[in-house]
Amino acid sequence: MSQKKVEQYKKEKANRKQTLKKEKAQNFAIRTAGVIICAALIGWIGYSGYVKWESSRPAKSTEIVLDAISDYSNSLSTEE
Repeated sequence: MSQKKVEQYKKEKANRKQTLKKEKAQNFAIRTAGVIICAALIGWIGYSGYVKWESSRPAKSTEIVLDAISDYSNSLSTEE
């Protein structure tokens, strides 16, 4: 081996722990970002599907007939 290669090997060996630590941190960051992006994508798809499903369903409506109450209140006011 040439002297240059020997010096390079010694530098790499001296910084091996730091280099491995940086690589592990980068891999962790990439995996975490990927999981977050996938979760956001799945959530967005689920929400969009739910909104479309809800909009396709008929609206729930309830009709309230207040004739009996108004007749009762009118009869009370006429008696006074």
